[in-house]
Amino acid sequence: MKLVAAYLLASLAGNPSPNKDDVRKILDSVGAEVEEDKMEMLFKEVEGKDVVELLAAGREKFAYAPTGGSAGMDSAPATSSGDATAAEKKKEEKAEEKMEEEEDDNMFSLFDD
Repeated sequence: MKLVAAYLLASLAGNPSPNKDDVRKILDSVGAEVEEDKMEMLFKEVEGKDVVELLAAGREKFAYAPTGGSAGMDSAPATSSGDATAAEKKKEEKAEEKMEEEEDDNMFSLFDD
């Protein structure tokens, strides 16, 4: 993931065709280890392809991915609509808090080993 992120950063910086040295320089600047075999695989996959086209193709694949929206639903029916609404709000708040905590924990993990 860090190799892809570095490749995209080089591309966003105005380099239409980043090379291995560009990616290596970005990763070295943040102290991340460069895994040569994975970098070879990345460059073999993106060779001759445009970054915008790669992103568009990836976006199409995600359009058909399941979102997992029903995983947190209870199977027990609610007794009244007021109780159901309060319970749903409570679940949503807990889920939001958990997501915020996870985001805080993972904020700087992009280039961590």
